[in-house]
Amino acid sequence: MFRQARLGPLIGKRSWGGVVGIDDHGPLIDGGSVYVPEYAFASPTGEWIIEGHGVDPDIAVENDPESVLAGRDPQLERAVREVLRLMAESHRHLPRRPADPVKTNRPGR
Repeated sequence: MFRQARLGPLIGKRSWGGVVGIDDHGPLIDGGSVYVPEYAFASPTGEWIIEGHGVDPDIAVENDPESVLAGRDPQLERAVREVLRLMAESHRHLPRRPADPVKTNRPGR
């Protein structure tokens, strides 16, 4: 959804790809259970997506154990660099603040 909305690049590693949801349909007579796959994700064009493969990032960045143990987050660091770069390139501005509203019924105010 993030990619489809074009909110920015996906940064990190491919997700694991296990997204089909299962539900329990009650206990069996022997005390066991049956879990049935019931729902998954489909693309706007009607194809099943993500299950069995995951989502590929636009920018692959490994969170290696050495960096994580040192208190760093290479994925977050790269994401911040990317956001700062995109902000510098796009030059978007917030809209101007409108005039304060007049919320009185008194004449002359």
